[in-house]
Amino acid sequence: MADMEREFNWDDEITCESRTFVELPPGDYDFTIDRYERSYFNGSEKTRACNMAVVYFNVKAPDGQEVQIRDSYLLLGNFKWKLSQLFVGVGLMKEGETGRMNWPALPGLSGRAEVSLDPDRNDPSKKYNHIKRIYPKPDAGEKKYRAGVF
Repeated sequence: MADMEREFNWDDEITCESRTFVELPPGDYDFTIDRYERSYFNGSEKTRACNMAVVYFNVKAPDGQEVQIRDSYLLLGNFKWKLSQLFVGVGLMKEGETGRMNWPALPGLSGRAEVSLDPDRNDPSKKYNHIKRIYPKPDAGEKKYRAGVF
């Protein structure tokens, strides 16, 4: 990761690396949050300009390869459901609870999400992995349901 942050000089040498996009089959996946960035959404026809967080999720593909999915979170009341889903999904909040969004605590936290493979709005021939829904993180003391076990 350190090399990714490195700024090159104009005459530095680089090694040509190819990055291939991995299409995850739609389904449920475990994730770990790599990082988040503070950003700004300039607005659109449907949504006004506002602060935005960009969250990077590391998801393990069925073949074991790690895939990174980037998702944006607009800091607007209309999107409180999505913000809540994120913080409940990593265990920083509980459903129905009021709390502060603790962005610096996100890196390294994990959860489970439904991932979809959606066509690009402008070019339907291109598809992108998308975090469709983040499931609430079960309490540590909560027993998980297992068929036939009491």
